[in-house]
Amino acid sequence: MRSFVLTTLFVTLFLTPTMVAAAPRGPRPVEGLDRVMIISIDGLRPDLLLRARTPHLHGLFENGSYTFWARTTAASTTLPSHVSMLTGVVPEVHAIMWNADLPLAQRVYPNAPTLFELAKKSGYTTAIASGKSKFVTLDKPGTIDWSYFPGTLTSEDPEVIAAALRILREHRPDVMVVHLPSTDNAGHAKGWGTPEQMAAIERADESVGALLGALDELALRERTLIIISADHGGAGRTHGPEDPRSRTIPWIASGPGIRRGFDLARLSDLDVETYDTFATSCAVLGIPIERRIRGKFISAILEKQELLQSPRVDPATQPATQAAPGAADAGAGAGSTTGP
Repeated sequence: MRSFVLTTLFVTLFLTPTMVAAAPRGPRPVEGLDRVMIISIDGLRPDLLLRARTPHLHGLFENGSYTFWARTTAASTTLPSHVSMLTGVVPEVHAIMWNADLPLAQRVYPNAPTLFELAKKSGYTTAIASGKSKFVTLDKPGTIDWSYFPGTLTSEDPEVIAAALRILREHRPDVMVVHLPSTDNAGHAKGWGTPEQMAAIERADESVGALLGALDELALRERTLIIISADHGGAGRTHGPEDPRSRTIPWIASGPGIRRGFDLARLSDLDVETYDTFATSCAVLGIPIERRIRGKFISAILEKQELLQSPRVDPATQPATQAAPGAADAGAGAGSTTGP
């Protein structure tokens, strides 16, 4: 009897809290959509995506919702931008302001909950396959179930894809982030928009195709929101703060229940930012967000979402042969001295 009581006390004190701590999931806007895969192509500038032979990426935006005018963080560097992408807050809030592997005695983690952290609390399984070792700063203990980080500062796409496919096939994580580094590697080595980088972008597209093929093979494609984005663009052989060539990134959302072939730039009041990847992933999975964030749910991607915003007409941009709305009335009133 005493051993039974002790066992019950142990379960109550040590096991039950982990179960109780799980945050209840909210409703999912698309019931059948219960998985998210985020693919970040490091250094991918939107115009280069469109110029390159990228059939898989073209297929995703042609059959999904997209913008080629999304913006990354002001600093436009890899690690701070990716942490913002996966926490929904600016670098000054998550406090990962550096962009290198630091020789610290103890690892430093973001000062904000990551997508992995909140997903685990809501009962989802999580995984990451990254092409740069500094991404270990995202690996808060107990938040990522399966991971791949290279043993060197950076690797190439084939290594990352091999690890990602292995994780995907063996574990089928609910929330998965795949980071492809080769486009950025080629940009720094040869330059943005060079033949060498264009070839790297086309190989990245092949990697995306391999992931899509695996999702189809596992019968997971019709349950998965796929988000394609980047941490920054670039020009010359570098990328930097407040440079529009560095700050402008692609943002593509594709999956069941997602509006097809929809350019989000049609909504003049909508600006998509990298922080929105976090917020949109949480919203689609019904994951409660614990604190105030910069990101927002891009609800316009949903087929069933009514588009309440209407294009704004700027009179100054109308054809010269067409009078601006109200111009005739304004002209008539200009010389009038009488009125109500």
